[in-house]
Amino acid sequence: KDIRLVYVPPRSIGEFGGEEDNWMWPRHTGDFSFLRAYVGPDGGPADFAQTNVPYKPKRFLKVAPQGVRENDFVFLLGYPGRTYRHTTSPFLAYEEEVRMPYVADWYAWQIALMEKMGKADRAVALKHAARIKGLANTMKNYRGKLQGMERVGIVDRKKEEERLLESFIAADPARKARYTGLLANFAAVYDEMRASAVYRMLLNYLRSNVNLLNFAAMINEASLERPKKDIEREPEYMDRNFPQTKRRVELALNNYYEPTDRAIFKELLVRGARLAEARALPAFAAIAAAADKDKAAESFVANLYGRTRLHDKDFVRTALDKPSADLKVMNDPLVELAASLYPEYKKLRKQEDAWSGTLDALYPLLLEVKSQFQAKDFIPDANSTLRLTFGRIKGYSPADAVHYGPFTTLDGVLEKTTGREPFDTPGKLFDLRKAGDFGRFKPEGFESVPACVLYDADTTGGNSGSPVLNARGELVAVNFDRTYEATINDYAWSADYSRSIGVDIRYVLWITEKFAGAGFLLEEMGVGTGK
Repeated sequence: KDIRLVYVPPRSIGEFGGEEDNWMWPRHTGDFSFLRAYVGPDGGPADFAQTNVPYKPKRFLKVAPQGVRENDFVFLLGYPGRTYRHTTSPFLAYEEEVRMPYVADWYAWQIALMEKMGKADRAVALKHAARIKGLANTMKNYRGKLQGMERVGIVDRKKEEERLLESFIAADPARKARYTGLLANFAAVYDEMRASAVYRMLLNYLRSNVNLLNFAAMINEASLERPKKDIEREPEYMDRNFPQTKRRVELALNNYYEPTDRAIFKELLVRGARLAEARALPAFAAIAAAADKDKAAESFVANLYGRTRLHDKDFVRTALDKPSADLKVMNDPLVELAASLYPEYKKLRKQEDAWSGTLDALYPLLLEVKSQFQAKDFIPDANSTLRLTFGRIKGYSPADAVHYGPFTTLDGVLEKTTGREPFDTPGKLFDLRKAGDFGRFKPEGFESVPACVLYDADTTGGNSGSPVLNARGELVAVNFDRTYEATINDYAWSADYSRSIGVDIRYVLWITEKFAGAGFLLEEMGVGTGK
């Protein structure tokens, strides 16, 4: 209940490389911080109070200031979020051929637009910064996965696994009776999903990526949901969540920039006008019929934005509390558009719920028969519960004639430094390097302190912050990322390409002692100072 920040390095160390280096190796990010837990004077959990005292556990992880060497054994404990190792080839093909390419390309288009909008105006760039970061993270992740899926041939591998599984099912009358047709049922669902995938994604992005239309949709839904009994409402409109829903809208308005919003709206309208399903909706029909679709979409958006009041925070705040009848009197064109689209969104949500229901019924049967088929080799997918993974400190070859070693160093940090974000570096690091002030943290054979380290353990999203331990259970690194090629870990682990990235404990300790002058923290951790 009472957690306090002790030390965090400056962003120029802790986020060195920024989005440009995200998912990449070589990496030089000093991604760590120190927190201290406090308890009440009686040793029990307590809310923040001046009388609280630092928690002193009976046992804690020992820190290994000597670090690790290439090929050393390591293991991690953490809470990986979600993997898809026990899914089917139709799902993987849908991801590889339909969903991820569309999402990655659409995110790339938005990023290019927002970067262009922010080039001439620092204030606009700041408004878009967080959104660009989020989009870039997903885009890079998906492109890495797509590269890995093609390189490893993951769909074909899964098809071969399914061929063997079907032979296993057919070999036993009881299994045959229970599981015949199981894989075909999965395929049928994904065939249906493929048929409308682009249309569904486009409509979802129309709502989620166009800020004013999103506000309008929420106002319309609130007017329909709030009159219901609380238990019958959609979660975001329940009494306990509705204040947060309003707050999210207000925060989004703070970063709202009309030219960007209009450009995204226009682009989605033009794309939708090319789809037969979308042309059935009035918003797209007029644009589809026009000879110059770009001009028609621009005129349509300009008319809406010229008449709406949804860019006014007070108006939005008031409208969120209005019943449906009052909204009609307000005559806001975007709210009216959202209301006209609402039945279509409701229909699509119902269809997606039906697919989810079918898949939810099929997956337990698939896991049941796979656990019989794989026996002791069956490992459940990650689901945010505690998992252990192990491996060795190991480099890799991501492409022909390219080999990466398992360590980066302070020298690499300084080589990458440009003096501009995200490759800005505190001058003191240059001074320490020039003085050769490495203490005991420069291993034999190295020119400077190790910064980051690679290992072939099996990690995924949710493992950020997992302690990396040596064979004696001592802390040697802190996990924070995977390589670009290892984004495939969600679907399969590859001995050739799956590598995780941690900040080397020697860099953590060296930064803390030499850069921050906080050697007393090392004393507290039981590793002394540089004596």
